[in-house]
Amino acid sequence: MKSGGKNKKFIAHLGLGYWGKNILRNLYELGTLHTACDQDPGIIEERKKQFPDVHFTTDTAEILMDPGIKAVSIAAPAAMHYRLAKESLLAGKDVYVEKPLALTTAQGEELVEIAGSEGRVLMVGHILQYHPAVIKLKELITGGVLGRIEYIYSNRLNIGKLRTEENILWSFAPHDISVILMLFGEEPEKVSAQGGDYLNKGIYDTTLTMLEFAGGVKGHIFVSWLHPFKEQKLVVVGSQAMAVFDDVSKEKLFLYPHQIEWKEGRIPVAHKAGCQVVPIGPGEPLKLELTHFAECVLDRKNPFTDGREGLRVLKVLEAAEMSIASASPKNPDFPDKSRKQGKRSYSLPADVFVHGSAEVDAGVRIGAGTKIWHFSHIMSGSGIGEGCIIGQNVVIGPDASVGRGCKIQNNVSVYKGVVLEEEVFCGPSCVFTNVYNPRAFVERKHEFLPTIVRRGATIGANATVVCGNTIGRYALVGAGAVVKNDVPDYAVVAGVPARQIGWACKCGVPLKFKGQKEQEAVCANCESRYALKNGAFSAVKENL
Repeated sequence: MKSGGKNKKFIAHLGLGYWGKNILRNLYELGTLHTACDQDPGIIEERKKQFPDVHFTTDTAEILMDPGIKAVSIAAPAAMHYRLAKESLLAGKDVYVEKPLALTTAQGEELVEIAGSEGRVLMVGHILQYHPAVIKLKELITGGVLGRIEYIYSNRLNIGKLRTEENILWSFAPHDISVILMLFGEEPEKVSAQGGDYLNKGIYDTTLTMLEFAGGVKGHIFVSWLHPFKEQKLVVVGSQAMAVFDDVSKEKLFLYPHQIEWKEGRIPVAHKAGCQVVPIGPGEPLKLELTHFAECVLDRKNPFTDGREGLRVLKVLEAAEMSIASASPKNPDFPDKSRKQGKRSYSLPADVFVHGSAEVDAGVRIGAGTKIWHFSHIMSGSGIGEGCIIGQNVVIGPDASVGRGCKIQNNVSVYKGVVLEEEVFCGPSCVFTNVYNPRAFVERKHEFLPTIVRRGATIGANATVVCGNTIGRYALVGAGAVVKNDVPDYAVVAGVPARQIGWACKCGVPLKFKGQKEQEAVCANCESRYALKNGAFSAVKENL
């Protein structure tokens, strides 16, 4: 990699959990890791044991505002990919985002457009395209070793981490969709899929996706997390030979030069040949992938798996989900996105409650345990986390993001551009805007300004939050206030325009600081301790 004589540590990594810890390790070993971030302090403490010299933070804003950070890698839950990638691109950062690129084609198209207009690198983590065995398999196909490709299929099966926030299609299938599209070099003409939801109704544990390409060539992708053992195989059937990529085997790539003889011109007879192990190049796929991203950032190159490639995969995922939702193996020709409309034409987790008077558009993702009450409307492309309560006459979207455990009271509209992180409280009739200077006769949808409400913040009844601002973690906006500027973490603001009048504990109780230069406060409710030094607020020990 070229460094141009500058600091090689230029990538910040967001998300240190199940897969994120592997990205953390590789960026650290490559010497490109600047900062690591996760919202869970417990996960950070675990990662510090292995990487004590790394700078960790829970604040994504710190990363976005740091000019020394040129690029961001994202391995957060899929529902957060769109928001984090968009914030990072608009902050002038190049972005690597784990699959999937987003949860809807509309979101993916927006990210690709932003990356183009801002001149940023946007790369999607389709790791198998950087696997030496897959690279060699592509060489076999393009070199004519397999002959004419007749059929391709993959199995990605395991018994392991079961998810409730996304189904198996979105969790496992993107890898194989990406590889199959790359091997064929084209998009499918038709997509259909079937699924089974055995553990949680509406969350598919197994799916079978069928792809049909030009000339009648077909493929299928079978994924499941209800399988007795781990299996990751991709089989390419050609007219001259067959190839198998087995990612679980020690030897990854195999060639079977079987031949078919037609006796008397009409009876096919198989002549089996011995299996041949195909030598492949060295390297850990994830490290090769992240090395490629770093090189693209430094050399201003377009990645192999750029935003447009991620968008192609996203279109197939969306078409497959439409097919599953229609409860029929037939699907309109790809990429036709027509689907049966109406709030009961798709599956939701079994314990999601939607009142009969509420409308939930197709293409919405809703977490388990969420309740949506009278006359509310959840518009397409929006994502709502687990355990949320959506009151009466609430509008969310399109393409809005609501995190886990949020409570949105009656008569609130969460428009496109508004992001509520986890456990946000929105009081009755509070208002979000998305255009700073609206006119009824001037189209300004391209001028939407993002509004971010960080984890645990409270917005009081009838308060107004002007677009383009961020409400900090556990901040408290008083009833009727008009917020025209960013609100710091834990700050209490009130009035028109809103001004800071104090600080609040994580539990929401106002704090009383004592002392002179270095002040301390103990919450009267939960006994959490905080410090205030030279105007800088910090949590010493929180008991929640």
